[in-house]
Amino acid sequence: MKKSILLLPVLLAGCSFAPHYERPTTPPADQWKPVEGWQPATPADDRPRGDWWTAFGDATLNDLMVRADAHNNTVAQAAATYRQARAATKGARASFFPTVTANGSVTHSESGGARSIVQGGVTSSGSKKSTNYSVQLGASWEPDLFGSIANTVSNAKATEQARLADLANARLALQGELATDYLSLRAADAQIDSLTATVAAYQRALTITSNQYNAGIAPHSDVYQAQTQLASAQSDLEGEKRTRAQFETAIAVLVGDNPAVFTLPSIGTAWTPVVPDVPVALPSVILQRRPDIASAERQVAAANAQIGVEKAAFFPTVSLSADGGFNNGSLAGLFASSASLWSVGGQVAETLLDFGARSARVRQAREAFNAQVANYRQVTLTAFQDVQDNLVASVVLKKQEDFQRQASIAADKSETSLFDQYKAGIVAYTDVVTVQASALSARRALIQAQVDRQNAAVALIQAVGGGWQAADITNGAEARRAEAAPR
Repeated sequence: MKKSILLLPVLLAGCSFAPHYERPTTPPADQWKPVEGWQPATPADDRPRGDWWTAFGDATLNDLMVRADAHNNTVAQAAATYRQARAATKGARASFFPTVTANGSVTHSESGGARSIVQGGVTSSGSKKSTNYSVQLGASWEPDLFGSIANTVSNAKATEQARLADLANARLALQGELATDYLSLRAADAQIDSLTATVAAYQRALTITSNQYNAGIAPHSDVYQAQTQLASAQSDLEGEKRTRAQFETAIAVLVGDNPAVFTLPSIGTAWTPVVPDVPVALPSVILQRRPDIASAERQVAAANAQIGVEKAAFFPTVSLSADGGFNNGSLAGLFASSASLWSVGGQVAETLLDFGARSARVRQAREAFNAQVANYRQVTLTAFQDVQDNLVASVVLKKQEDFQRQASIAADKSETSLFDQYKAGIVAYTDVVTVQASALSARRALIQAQVDRQNAAVALIQAVGGGWQAADITNGAEARRAEAAPR
């Protein structure tokens, strides 16, 4: 019986009142909705994996990604938040061990002597002085009999893992936004180059029309229409320059630079839009790849552990303490055995009546868990939606680009043919104006379709969790990068 009593704290030390944790279930799915014209891509070993943006074949984009990873403030904030959570986990773990304190003191005291009045003056006896030296060492420990500390640590660890996933998600979001802004900027370069050529062509058309008007061949209205077309194209050109400037400043902020001094040279006609094939993983794999799903699942685990913390409050807490030291009026004799002192004690505390406060906290913890489960399932469904939507977008935009290319080629031919007929006096200038507007619209629509395909590829890569492999947040890569980040 005595042995059983002695072993009771040891047996209770492994007790936990947190519910057994299992990852919440999600709607089952083993494939994506069929999309006409889509074939699953299987990248070769030499294809980009983690650094997925290299698939676009742009050295400037690669350099910007490196700069953004090192200097982006949103990622730096997420890294600091992760390190904060990691420190909180270490702090929670420290509660498993005793707290040891040490202190020393020197006290000087003096008591005044007695005074008396006699004939001829005042006399007094000598004052009493003393010095006391003390050294003490203490320790206190609260054994985790009912799992409160263990579940607090589990909660902190799951929160730390959620913050690590948030860091990965912040980095993935940064990469996607930077890639989208950069590709859109290059599309703006292409639009500017196309509009510049169009303005030059309209200026030549205005010259020809003016010459024909001066020769009495064409009416003045033809000149007005040519001027209108030219001014409209010039206005579009200035608007596109403004759009490019906005993308440039957005990129500057993403890479942590001052927009006032940041510039990206135009590449003009050198733009060659590359659209990589994106292999789409099965739904079950998406759950392992997407950092936002990983973060949501870890928050569920943290909420589950918190239930155990609140349940443990129904049971008493036990505190053990021990103190020892030396106390002496002489420094030389401070550590003599006769100057030693010590004490050992224990304390048990239990709340007898709280009018339902603990029960309310348990219910609150359970509902917090239910809320996190619902959030996890919603994040998962949204992830499936992202993949399916961008999968459809990739296929449809490819077809649209093909149609827009055909339309642009046909419109350019029609524009050239009709203008030649106008110079020969066969057709009216109104026909030329109509076909010029159609050709310009088709050229701009083709460029937009090309960048839309690129941006859809970026969105699909983000939807599947980034790159062609599982998100690298479980093997410590993100943690090592966060620890290495500037403090």
